[in-house]
Amino acid sequence: MDTKENDLSNVYDGIAESWYRLRHRTRFRAELDAVAQRWQSGKLLNIGCAHGPDFLPFKDKFELWGIDSSAAMINLALKYSDKFKFAASLIVADAVSLPFQDRSFDWIISVAAYHHILDKQSRLQAFRELRRILKPGGEVFLTVWNRWQKDFIGKGKQVIVPWKIQDKQLMRHYYLFTYPEITRLLKSAGFEVMRTYAENGYTLRVKYLSRNICVLARPG
Repeated sequence: MDTKENDLSNVYDGIAESWYRLRHRTRFRAELDAVAQRWQSGKLLNIGCAHGPDFLPFKDKFELWGIDSSAAMINLALKYSDKFKFAASLIVADAVSLPFQDRSFDWIISVAAYHHILDKQSRLQAFRELRRILKPGGEVFLTVWNRWQKDFIGKGKQVIVPWKIQDKQLMRHYYLFTYPEITRLLKSAGFEVMRTYAENGYTLRVKYLSRNICVLARPG
């Protein structure tokens, strides 16, 4: 892991307990339910799994694996899986260098993880790693923050968002994608982008202003 990755790990180690309490359920239940129904069963990896809420739609019919760069989050994911009665193999690891053999997974999900990779080459490498470990015929569902959401218009491609814990703030760094950019990057990494769309709760007709960008892709 490089210095930036260590910084991210330290930040999420620091906020893990409060994150577990405040983000106890996934914000993408509708989207994840839809891909769970689409995929039915198989070996699934959750990249940037945090404390584990995004596993819930898959817990009964899938073999679950998860990685996160924060050891504290992985420890809480063990607690979460015990609470909700599912088994998952959980590993502290970096999305830019995945500790799996080629073609290891049928399906992959990644909710709000890749927008923490700030370096351009590292983002491309992370998506190449994603492509490498996905089996032929497999698919990936991922979400990232959108540069053109209303809170960040005019603020550039990189922003810092604080997380407050009592009398201190921990700073989270984000790289903000656009719909065309995430599509180009995934294609450069060897994917066919099947669909890009706004999150379920977004109600405006123009998807390009949504808070989140959702992507469904498969090996090209």
